[in-house]
Amino acid sequence: MKSKNYPFLLGAMLLLLAFTACNNDPKPTTDAPVTVGGTPQIQDISMKIGESPTNASLYATRGALWYENENFDEGIADLEKAIQMDSTKPEYFHVLADMYMDYYKSRQGLAVMERAGALFPDRIPTQLKLAEFQLIVKQHNPALVTLQRIQMKQPLNSEMFFMFGNVFSDMGKIDQAITAYQRAVENDPKLVDAWVKLANLLADKDLPQAAKYFDNAIKADSTDISALHAKAYYLSNKKNDLKGAIQLYKKINAINPQYAEGYYNAGLIYLDMDSVEQAYQSFDLSVKFAPTFAEGYYHRGLTAEMKGDKAQALSDYQNVLRFDPEFASAKEGVQRLK
Repeated sequence: MKSKNYPFLLGAMLLLLAFTACNNDPKPTTDAPVTVGGTPQIQDISMKIGESPTNASLYATRGALWYENENFDEGIADLEKAIQMDSTKPEYFHVLADMYMDYYKSRQGLAVMERAGALFPDRIPTQLKLAEFQLIVKQHNPALVTLQRIQMKQPLNSEMFFMFGNVFSDMGKIDQAITAYQRAVENDPKLVDAWVKLANLLADKDLPQAAKYFDNAIKADSTDISALHAKAYYLSNKKNDLKGAIQLYKKINAINPQYAEGYYNAGLIYLDMDSVEQAYQSFDLSVKFAPTFAEGYYHRGLTAEMKGDKAQALSDYQNVLRFDPEFASAKEGVQRLK
């Protein structure tokens, strides 16, 4: 689970570390041995490590590459080695923490960020990431303490207010979360995620301002799929504006033609509108771009059955059970058609 709210720019780090390595180390000879497997890029860094085994940036670069290829054990070992050799680079800690989190080892990830927070108390991105990890493991009060420390240093930091909102929301303190998100967008009107979170909370309260805040999110970035998706869901589920929602899903798929969820959600709305043929076409596109999407196959099968194409429906229900053997409605569909 790479951090969403305060992401570490993995590609930028790889470029930076590779540049550092190339400038600090001699070029490898053509007959240098490959010490580990992996991609050609990893093999190249491994040869450099063989020639310069005390260069921490090389281990960090290779660790990030292992991570990119989901080789977590190798990546963790390399980042641990890099930190052991040079603990002055906060980026090393960020990547290692993300690796642990993606490896379903959240406690170890938090421990890494706690160490980073202690080593870099004045570095705001590190403190924000620490608060995020504290939130992930439901340590709400420590997260609030971390954010309060940031507030003392940067009282108007918009990402800090955004994280305050996330913590308060997770604690069920909705009014405080709304206030925090409002402070976030006051200080950074381009903070799309904060507009969306704020709009969703207001929509849950059936407050009319929600529509304006969804629009503000889209105004901040008209190509942001999460903002368009959030407003489409609001229109279809809160305002019963099915045609308006369909238009937004079409816009989403114009931006990203391979976004399967856009087709799928449009299909559900077409079903609500009794437009079975259009629903079928939407579900067909959803499984075309997400070939293991069980829900997409189920609903394509359902609409095929509604159209009288029992062979297609049976095939789709059977596909559902390939990907989700416990899908009860698909089991019923297979029994019904057999």
